[in-house]
Amino acid sequence: MAAPPNFEEGQSMYRPPRFNGQYCGWWKIRMHDFIMAKDSELRDVICDGPFVPMKTGGEGTITVPKIRKEYNDADTKAIEKNFRANKILICGIGPDEYNRFSACQSAKDIWEALQTSHEGTTQVKQYKIDILTTEYELFEMKEDEYIQDMHIRFTSIINVLHSLGEVFPRNKLVQKILSVLPDSWESKVNEH
Repeated sequence: MAAPPNFEEGQSMYRPPRFNGQYCGWWKIRMHDFIMAKDSELRDVICDGPFVPMKTGGEGTITVPKIRKEYNDADTKAIEKNFRANKILICGIGPDEYNRFSACQSAKDIWEALQTSHEGTTQVKQYKIDILTTEYELFEMKEDEYIQDMHIRFTSIINVLHSLGEVFPRNKLVQKILSVLPDSWESKVNEH
């Protein structure tokens, strides 16, 4: 997965990574790590939706949302997580992106809208996965290519696939790399 050119932002324990509309997969990984470092339950709020305090209503057969004055301490803390997740995502979005998602009501809505907007619908995502999988399957080391350059190309394909949800087992990746090495590397591979 390519990083932005001339990237000089650095990392902060206090500020979420900034998304400007480019390099979505790269930003998603950084944002995921930032959120998990803050509070792993925030990731649940983003993936599953906001916590809504409920109570049993009527004759005990249905549940209904509590009104604000019925919240207990646990409900209040869970509601605060909803707002913290929203704040982290909103603070991590540049002004152009913010205008696209400012109408979203929850962190889950923002996250899903960002993914759809920048990665496409499920069908578009699958199309990208199919293209990259073919690129992976046909991957070869170029003539006169340094092994580091080949590895960077290979890793870029794998990282984009990973960001789209397609993960290959590590042993398959190692086998693939070994299979594309030229014959001149055979003795070096067999020594280990």
